[in-house]
Amino acid sequence: MYILKNVLLETGYVKENGQVRATETKLFHLKIAEGQIAEIIGSEQALPKDVKTMDGKGLLVLPAFKEKHVHLDKTYMGEPWRACVPASSVIERSTIEKNILASIETNTVDRAKNLLDILLSHGSTSIRTHVDIYPEVGLENLSGVQTALADYEQKVDSEIVAFAQHGLLYGNTVGLMREAVRNGAGLVGSVDPATVDLNIEASLVQLMDIAVEGNVGIDLHLHDPGHLGTFTMKRLAALTIEAGWQGRVAISHAFGLGDVTPLEARAVAESLKEAGVSIISSVPIGRNIPPVSLLAEVGVTVSLGNDNIYDSWWPTGNGDVLERLGRLVEINRWTDELSLSQALRFITDGITPLTANGEQVWPVEGDVASFVLVGAKCAAETVARRAQRTAVFHKGSLVAGQLN
Repeated sequence: MYILKNVLLETGYVKENGQVRATETKLFHLKIAEGQIAEIIGSEQALPKDVKTMDGKGLLVLPAFKEKHVHLDKTYMGEPWRACVPASSVIERSTIEKNILASIETNTVDRAKNLLDILLSHGSTSIRTHVDIYPEVGLENLSGVQTALADYEQKVDSEIVAFAQHGLLYGNTVGLMREAVRNGAGLVGSVDPATVDLNIEASLVQLMDIAVEGNVGIDLHLHDPGHLGTFTMKRLAALTIEAGWQGRVAISHAFGLGDVTPLEARAVAESLKEAGVSIISSVPIGRNIPPVSLLAEVGVTVSLGNDNIYDSWWPTGNGDVLERLGRLVEINRWTDELSLSQALRFITDGITPLTANGEQVWPVEGDVASFVLVGAKCAAETVARRAQRTAVFHKGSLVAGQLN
Protein backbone atom coordinates (compact mmCIF):
# COMPACT_ATOMS: atom_id res chain seq x y z
CA MET A 1 0.00 0.00 0.00
CA TYR A 2 1.21 3.49 -0.82
CA ILE A 3 -0.05 6.93 -1.79
CA LEU A 4 0.78 8.43 -5.17
CA LYS A 5 0.56 12.11 -4.37
CA ASN A 6 0.28 15.27 -6.45
CA VAL A 7 -1.11 13.89 -9.69
CA LEU A 8 -3.47 15.55 -12.14
CA LEU A 9 -6.87 14.07 -12.90
CA GLU A 10 -9.34 15.37 -15.46
CA THR A 11 -12.53 16.64 -13.83
CA GLY A 12 -14.57 18.17 -16.67
CA TYR A 13 -14.67 20.25 -19.83
CA VAL A 14 -14.75 24.02 -20.13
CA LYS A 15 -17.31 25.12 -22.71
CA GLU A 16 -17.79 28.35 -24.63
CA ASN A 17 -20.95 28.86 -26.69
CA GLY A 18 -21.75 25.19 -26.24
CA GLN A 19 -18.36 24.01 -27.58
CA VAL A 20 -15.62 22.29 -25.58
CA ARG A 21 -12.64 24.63 -25.44
CA ALA A 22 -10.48 23.17 -22.68
CA THR A 23 -10.21 20.41 -20.10
CA GLU A 24 -10.36 21.06 -16.37
CA THR A 25 -7.86 19.22 -14.16
CA LYS A 26 -7.13 19.19 -10.44
CA LEU A 27 -4.44 17.77 -8.21
CA PHE A 28 -5.26 14.64 -6.22
CA HIS A 29 -3.56 11.89 -4.27
CA LEU A 30 -4.23 8.23 -5.10
CA LYS A 31 -4.11 5.58 -2.40
CA ILE A 32 -3.05 2.30 -3.97
CA ALA A 33 -3.71 -1.00 -2.23
CA GLU A 34 -3.85 -4.59 -3.46
CA GLY A 35 -3.42 -3.49 -7.06
CA GLN A 36 -6.40 -1.13 -6.98
CA ILE A 37 -7.08 2.57 -6.59
CA ALA A 38 -8.40 2.27 -3.04
CA GLU A 39 -9.07 5.97 -2.44
CA ILE A 40 -8.97 9.26 -4.34
CA ILE A 41 -7.90 11.98 -1.94
CA GLY A 42 -8.26 15.72 -2.49
CA SER A 43 -4.96 17.58 -2.60
CA GLU A 44 -6.03 19.79 0.29
CA GLN A 45 -6.39 16.83 2.63
CA ALA A 46 -3.60 15.86 5.01
CA LEU A 47 -1.93 12.54 4.23
CA PRO A 48 -1.37 9.87 6.87
CA LYS A 49 2.21 9.80 8.07
CA ASP A 50 2.43 6.03 8.38
CA VAL A 51 1.88 5.30 4.67
CA LYS A 52 4.66 5.29 2.07
CA THR A 53 4.30 7.98 -0.61
CA MET A 54 5.48 8.49 -4.15
CA ASP A 55 5.46 11.98 -5.62
CA GLY A 56 3.73 12.33 -8.98
CA LYS A 57 5.04 15.90 -9.32
CA GLY A 58 1.94 17.21 -11.05
CA LEU A 59 1.98 14.68 -13.88
CA LEU A 60 -1.28 13.71 -15.55
CA VAL A 61 -2.71 10.24 -14.87
CA LEU A 62 -4.31 8.42 -17.80
CA PRO A 63 -5.49 4.82 -18.27
CA ALA A 64 -2.72 2.43 -19.28
CA PHE A 65 -2.62 1.70 -23.00
CA LYS A 66 -3.65 -1.55 -24.68
CA GLU A 67 -1.56 -2.79 -27.60
CA LYS A 68 -4.07 -4.84 -29.60
CA HIS A 69 -1.91 -6.14 -32.44
CA VAL A 70 1.74 -7.07 -32.19
CA HIS A 71 3.95 -10.02 -33.18
CA LEU A 72 6.35 -10.90 -30.36
CA ASP A 73 7.67 -13.95 -32.22
CA LYS A 74 8.55 -12.13 -35.44
CA THR A 75 10.59 -9.20 -34.15
CA TYR A 76 14.34 -8.81 -34.71
CA MET A 77 14.72 -6.78 -31.49
CA GLY A 78 18.19 -7.55 -30.13
CA GLU A 79 19.48 -8.63 -33.52
CA PRO A 80 21.95 -6.59 -35.60
CA TRP A 81 20.31 -4.25 -38.11
CA ARG A 82 18.84 -5.75 -41.24
CA ALA A 83 16.39 -4.25 -43.73
CA CYS A 84 13.59 -6.21 -45.38
CA VAL A 85 14.16 -8.46 -48.37
CA PRO A 86 11.80 -7.44 -51.21
CA ALA A 87 8.83 -9.75 -51.85
CA SER A 88 5.99 -9.72 -54.37
CA SER A 89 3.29 -11.49 -52.32
CA VAL A 90 2.23 -12.46 -48.82
CA ILE A 91 3.26 -16.05 -49.52
CA GLU A 92 6.73 -15.03 -50.72
CA ARG A 93 7.12 -12.71 -47.73
CA SER A 94 6.16 -15.54 -45.39
CA THR A 95 8.75 -17.86 -46.94
CA ILE A 96 11.48 -15.24 -46.57
CA GLU A 97 10.48 -14.77 -42.94
CA LYS A 98 10.59 -18.48 -42.15
CA ASN A 99 14.10 -18.75 -43.55
CA ILE A 100 15.43 -15.70 -41.71
CA LEU A 101 13.96 -16.62 -38.33
CA ALA A 102 15.40 -20.11 -38.66
CA SER A 103 18.88 -18.67 -39.22
CA ILE A 104 19.27 -15.88 -36.65
CA GLU A 105 21.20 -16.40 -33.42
CA THR A 106 18.82 -14.92 -30.84
CA ASN A 107 15.88 -16.99 -29.68
CA THR A 108 12.18 -16.19 -29.60
CA VAL A 109 12.12 -15.72 -25.83
CA ASP A 110 14.84 -13.07 -25.76
CA ARG A 111 13.55 -11.18 -28.77
CA ALA A 112 10.03 -11.16 -27.34
CA LYS A 113 11.29 -9.81 -24.03
CA ASN A 114 13.22 -7.06 -25.80
CA LEU A 115 10.03 -5.94 -27.52
CA LEU A 116 7.98 -6.24 -24.33
CA ASP A 117 10.34 -3.80 -22.63
CA ILE A 118 9.80 -1.31 -25.43
CA LEU A 119 6.01 -1.68 -25.35
CA LEU A 120 5.99 -1.15 -21.59
CA SER A 121 8.16 1.95 -21.84
CA HIS A 122 5.52 3.54 -24.07
CA GLY A 123 2.68 2.80 -21.67
CA SER A 124 1.15 -0.46 -22.92
CA THR A 125 0.40 -2.87 -20.07
CA SER A 126 -2.05 -5.04 -22.01
CA ILE A 127 -0.86 -6.84 -25.14
CA ARG A 128 -2.45 -9.05 -27.78
CA THR A 129 0.27 -10.91 -29.65
CA HIS A 130 -0.08 -13.10 -32.71
CA VAL A 131 2.16 -16.16 -32.82
CA ASP A 132 2.90 -17.94 -36.08
CA ILE A 133 1.86 -21.59 -36.29
CA TYR A 134 3.14 -23.64 -39.25
CA PRO A 135 4.53 -27.15 -39.84
CA GLU A 136 8.23 -26.23 -39.94
CA VAL A 137 8.21 -24.89 -36.35
CA GLY A 138 5.16 -26.57 -34.88
CA LEU A 139 4.39 -24.88 -31.55
CA GLU A 140 7.92 -23.58 -30.90
CA ASN A 141 6.93 -19.94 -31.39
CA LEU A 142 3.96 -20.36 -29.08
CA SER A 143 6.13 -21.94 -26.40
CA GLY A 144 8.76 -19.21 -26.70
CA VAL A 145 6.25 -16.38 -26.41
CA GLN A 146 4.51 -18.09 -23.49
CA THR A 147 7.85 -18.36 -21.69
CA ALA A 148 8.58 -14.67 -22.25
CA LEU A 149 5.13 -13.60 -21.10
CA ALA A 150 5.36 -15.78 -17.99
CA ASP A 151 8.37 -13.73 -16.91
CA TYR A 152 6.35 -10.54 -17.47
CA GLU A 153 3.05 -11.65 -15.92
CA GLN A 154 3.45 -9.11 -13.10
CA LYS A 155 3.95 -6.34 -15.66
CA VAL A 156 1.47 -6.98 -18.49
CA ASP A 157 -1.84 -8.63 -19.21
CA SER A 158 -1.64 -10.65 -22.40
CA GLU A 159 -3.61 -12.52 -25.03
CA ILE A 160 -2.07 -14.97 -27.49
CA VAL A 161 -3.51 -15.52 -30.96
CA ALA A 162 -2.47 -18.75 -32.66
CA PHE A 163 -1.93 -17.34 -36.14
CA ALA A 164 -1.87 -19.24 -39.44
CA GLN A 165 0.37 -16.64 -41.10
CA HIS A 166 1.20 -18.98 -43.97
CA GLY A 167 -2.39 -19.95 -44.63
CA LEU A 168 -4.90 -22.02 -42.68
CA LEU A 169 -5.77 -24.34 -45.58
CA TYR A 170 -2.87 -23.46 -47.88
CA GLY A 171 -0.35 -23.83 -45.08
CA ASN A 172 -1.81 -27.14 -43.85
CA THR A 173 -1.97 -25.85 -40.29
CA VAL A 174 -5.48 -26.85 -39.16
CA GLY A 175 -4.27 -29.66 -36.90
CA LEU A 176 -1.51 -27.50 -35.42
CA MET A 177 -3.95 -24.69 -34.74
CA ARG A 178 -6.13 -27.05 -32.73
CA GLU A 179 -3.05 -28.21 -30.85
CA ALA A 180 -2.08 -24.58 -30.16
CA VAL A 181 -5.48 -23.96 -28.60
CA ARG A 182 -5.08 -27.04 -26.42
CA ASN A 183 -1.71 -25.64 -25.36
CA GLY A 184 -2.97 -22.27 -24.18
CA ALA A 185 -3.67 -19.96 -27.13
CA GLY A 186 -6.72 -17.86 -26.27
CA LEU A 187 -7.62 -16.86 -29.82
CA VAL A 188 -7.10 -18.15 -33.35
CA GLY A 189 -6.47 -16.24 -36.55
CA SER A 190 -5.74 -16.74 -40.22
CA VAL A 191 -4.96 -14.47 -43.14
CA ASP A 192 -6.78 -13.47 -46.34
CA PRO A 193 -9.09 -16.45 -46.97
CA ALA A 194 -9.52 -15.42 -50.61
CA THR A 195 -5.99 -14.69 -51.76
CA VAL A 196 -4.01 -17.04 -49.51
CA ASP A 197 -6.35 -19.98 -48.86
CA LEU A 198 -8.16 -19.44 -52.19
CA ASN A 199 -11.51 -20.39 -50.64
CA ILE A 200 -13.31 -17.81 -48.50
CA GLU A 201 -16.09 -20.06 -47.26
CA ALA A 202 -14.03 -23.13 -46.46
CA SER A 203 -11.36 -21.07 -44.73
CA LEU A 204 -13.77 -19.05 -42.57
CA VAL A 205 -15.85 -22.09 -41.64
CA GLN A 206 -12.72 -23.99 -40.63
CA LEU A 207 -11.48 -21.06 -38.53
CA MET A 208 -14.84 -20.75 -36.79
CA ASP A 209 -14.94 -24.50 -36.16
CA ILE A 210 -11.55 -24.37 -34.45
CA ALA A 211 -12.64 -21.41 -32.31
CA VAL A 212 -15.93 -22.96 -31.23
CA GLU A 213 -14.37 -26.35 -30.58
CA GLY A 214 -11.68 -24.76 -28.39
CA ASN A 215 -13.93 -22.07 -26.88
CA VAL A 216 -11.59 -19.28 -27.96
CA GLY A 217 -11.89 -15.98 -29.82
CA ILE A 218 -10.98 -15.08 -33.41
CA ASP A 219 -8.73 -12.37 -34.85
CA LEU A 220 -8.66 -12.54 -38.66
CA HIS A 221 -5.98 -10.68 -40.63
CA LEU A 222 -7.74 -9.29 -43.69
CA HIS A 223 -5.70 -7.29 -46.17
CA ASP A 224 -7.85 -8.08 -49.22
CA PRO A 225 -9.06 -4.85 -50.82
CA GLY A 226 -12.43 -3.49 -51.91
CA HIS A 227 -15.42 -5.73 -52.36
CA LEU A 228 -13.35 -8.87 -51.96
CA GLY A 229 -12.51 -7.72 -48.46
CA THR A 230 -15.98 -6.50 -47.54
CA PHE A 231 -17.59 -9.71 -48.80
CA THR A 232 -15.26 -11.68 -46.52
CA MET A 233 -16.21 -9.45 -43.59
CA LYS A 234 -19.92 -9.98 -44.20
CA ARG A 235 -19.47 -13.75 -44.36
CA LEU A 236 -17.49 -13.75 -41.13
CA ALA A 237 -20.17 -11.62 -39.47
CA ALA A 238 -22.86 -14.07 -40.59
CA LEU A 239 -20.87 -17.08 -39.37
CA THR A 240 -20.27 -15.31 -36.06
CA ILE A 241 -24.00 -14.96 -35.48
CA GLU A 242 -24.67 -18.53 -36.57
CA ALA A 243 -22.10 -19.81 -34.07
CA GLY A 244 -23.27 -17.50 -31.27
CA TRP A 245 -19.76 -16.03 -31.14
CA GLN A 246 -20.82 -12.35 -30.88
CA GLY A 247 -18.28 -10.20 -29.06
CA ARG A 248 -15.50 -12.73 -29.54
CA VAL A 249 -14.39 -11.93 -33.09
CA ALA A 250 -12.10 -9.21 -34.44
CA ILE A 251 -10.86 -8.30 -37.91
CA SER A 252 -7.39 -6.80 -38.13
CA HIS A 253 -6.60 -4.33 -40.93
CA ALA A 254 -9.93 -4.56 -42.78
CA PHE A 255 -8.56 -2.43 -45.62
CA GLY A 256 -11.56 -3.18 -47.81
CA LEU A 257 -13.73 -0.90 -45.66
CA GLY A 258 -11.57 2.03 -46.71
CA ASP A 259 -11.80 1.17 -50.41
CA VAL A 260 -15.59 1.15 -50.85
CA THR A 261 -18.07 4.02 -50.80
CA PRO A 262 -19.25 5.41 -47.44
CA LEU A 263 -22.70 3.97 -48.09
CA GLU A 264 -21.27 0.51 -48.70
CA ALA A 265 -18.95 0.81 -45.70
CA ARG A 266 -21.88 1.74 -43.46
CA ALA A 267 -23.83 -1.33 -44.57
CA VAL A 268 -20.89 -3.57 -43.72
CA ALA A 269 -20.41 -1.73 -40.42
CA GLU A 270 -24.03 -2.44 -39.50
CA SER A 271 -23.39 -6.14 -40.11
CA LEU A 272 -20.26 -6.03 -37.94
CA LYS A 273 -22.13 -4.24 -35.17
CA GLU A 274 -24.93 -6.81 -35.20
CA ALA A 275 -22.36 -9.61 -34.96
CA GLY A 276 -20.26 -7.88 -32.31
CA VAL A 277 -17.19 -7.99 -34.58
CA SER A 278 -14.52 -5.43 -33.71
CA ILE A 279 -11.92 -3.80 -35.96
CA ILE A 280 -8.21 -3.44 -35.16
CA SER A 281 -6.06 -1.12 -37.27
CA SER A 282 -2.33 -0.40 -37.32
CA VAL A 283 -2.98 2.86 -39.24
CA PRO A 284 -0.46 2.10 -41.99
CA ILE A 285 0.67 4.80 -44.37
CA GLY A 286 -0.18 4.19 -48.02
CA ARG A 287 -3.35 2.12 -47.57
CA ASN A 288 -7.00 3.16 -47.30
CA ILE A 289 -7.65 2.35 -43.66
CA PRO A 290 -11.13 1.64 -42.27
CA PRO A 291 -13.32 4.75 -41.73
CA VAL A 292 -12.96 4.92 -37.95
CA SER A 293 -15.44 7.76 -37.42
CA LEU A 294 -18.13 5.91 -39.38
CA LEU A 295 -17.45 2.65 -37.53
CA ALA A 296 -17.58 4.38 -34.15
CA GLU A 297 -20.79 6.16 -35.10
CA VAL A 298 -22.41 2.83 -35.99
CA GLY A 299 -21.15 1.33 -32.73
CA VAL A 300 -18.36 -0.96 -33.94
CA THR A 301 -15.51 -1.23 -31.45
CA VAL A 302 -12.23 0.02 -32.93
CA SER A 303 -8.77 -0.48 -31.45
CA LEU A 304 -5.21 0.20 -32.58
CA GLY A 305 -1.98 -1.77 -32.60
CA ASN A 306 1.53 -1.43 -33.97
CA ASP A 307 1.56 -4.71 -35.92
CA ASN A 308 5.06 -5.35 -37.31
CA ILE A 309 7.91 -3.80 -35.35
CA TYR A 310 11.33 -4.31 -36.96
CA ASP A 311 10.87 -7.71 -38.54
CA SER A 312 10.77 -9.44 -41.92
CA TRP A 313 7.62 -7.56 -42.91
CA TRP A 314 8.56 -4.03 -41.92
CA PRO A 315 11.87 -2.47 -40.81
CA THR A 316 10.40 0.46 -38.84
CA GLY A 317 8.05 0.71 -35.87
CA ASN A 318 8.83 1.97 -32.37
CA GLY A 319 6.23 0.10 -30.33
CA ASP A 320 4.40 3.29 -29.37
CA VAL A 321 0.64 2.87 -29.77
CA LEU A 322 0.17 6.54 -28.86
CA GLU A 323 2.14 7.41 -31.99
CA ARG A 324 -0.28 5.26 -34.00
CA LEU A 325 -3.16 7.15 -32.46
CA GLY A 326 -1.45 10.37 -33.52
CA ARG A 327 -1.47 9.12 -37.12
CA LEU A 328 -5.19 8.42 -36.85
CA VAL A 329 -5.76 11.92 -35.51
CA GLU A 330 -3.88 13.47 -38.43
CA ILE A 331 -5.66 11.38 -41.05
CA ASN A 332 -9.06 12.33 -39.65
CA ARG A 333 -8.08 15.95 -38.88
CA TRP A 334 -9.29 15.70 -35.30
CA THR A 335 -7.92 18.99 -34.06
CA ASP A 336 -10.40 20.23 -31.44
CA GLU A 337 -10.21 19.52 -27.70
CA LEU A 338 -13.13 17.10 -27.56
CA SER A 339 -12.10 15.02 -30.57
CA LEU A 340 -8.53 14.70 -29.31
CA SER A 341 -9.62 13.84 -25.80
CA GLN A 342 -12.12 11.18 -26.85
CA ALA A 343 -9.68 9.64 -29.36
CA LEU A 344 -7.80 8.18 -26.40
CA ARG A 345 -10.45 5.42 -26.26
CA PHE A 346 -8.97 3.72 -29.31
CA ILE A 347 -5.88 2.68 -27.29
CA THR A 348 -7.53 2.04 -23.91
CA ASP A 349 -10.36 -0.37 -24.76
CA GLY A 350 -12.83 2.48 -24.68
CA ILE A 351 -11.78 4.03 -21.37
CA THR A 352 -11.46 7.83 -21.22
CA PRO A 353 -11.32 9.95 -18.05
CA LEU A 354 -14.27 12.02 -19.27
CA THR A 355 -17.33 11.12 -21.31
CA ALA A 356 -18.14 13.22 -24.36
CA ASN A 357 -20.56 15.12 -22.10
CA GLY A 358 -17.77 15.95 -19.65
CA GLU A 359 -18.73 13.51 -16.89
CA GLN A 360 -15.73 12.22 -14.94
CA VAL A 361 -15.81 8.41 -15.13
CA TRP A 362 -12.16 7.37 -14.65
CA PRO A 363 -10.62 6.72 -12.27
CA VAL A 364 -13.05 5.75 -9.56
CA GLU A 365 -12.28 3.99 -6.32
CA GLY A 366 -11.97 0.27 -6.92
CA ASP A 367 -10.52 0.58 -10.42
CA VAL A 368 -7.45 -1.50 -11.23
CA ALA A 369 -4.36 0.65 -10.66
CA SER A 370 -3.01 0.37 -14.21
CA PHE A 371 -2.19 3.83 -15.50
CA VAL A 372 0.40 6.04 -17.16
CA LEU A 373 1.87 9.29 -15.83
CA VAL A 374 2.45 11.68 -18.70
CA GLY A 375 3.98 15.12 -19.10
CA ALA A 376 0.84 16.85 -20.31
CA LYS A 377 -2.05 18.87 -18.88
CA CYS A 378 -4.87 16.79 -20.37
CA ALA A 379 -5.65 13.81 -22.60
CA ALA A 380 -6.08 16.05 -25.63
CA GLU A 381 -2.54 17.38 -25.27
CA THR A 382 -1.23 13.87 -24.67
CA VAL A 383 -2.76 12.63 -27.91
CA ALA A 384 -1.85 15.65 -30.00
CA ARG A 385 1.72 16.00 -28.72
CA ARG A 386 2.52 12.31 -28.11
CA ALA A 387 3.43 13.31 -24.57
CA GLN A 388 6.31 11.66 -22.75
CA ARG A 389 5.42 8.70 -20.59
CA THR A 390 7.32 9.30 -17.37
CA ALA A 391 6.09 6.31 -15.37
CA VAL A 392 3.93 3.26 -16.12
CA PHE A 393 2.00 1.34 -13.46
CA HIS A 394 0.38 -2.08 -13.74
CA LYS A 395 -1.95 -3.25 -10.97
CA GLY A 396 -0.27 -0.86 -8.58
CA SER A 397 3.34 -1.69 -9.43
CA LEU A 398 5.75 0.65 -11.20
CA VAL A 399 6.73 -1.40 -14.28
CA ALA A 400 8.45 1.16 -16.53
CA GLY A 401 9.97 4.62 -16.17
CA GLN A 402 10.62 6.23 -12.84
CA LEU A 403 9.54 8.87 -10.37
CA ASN A 404 12.56 10.51 -8.76
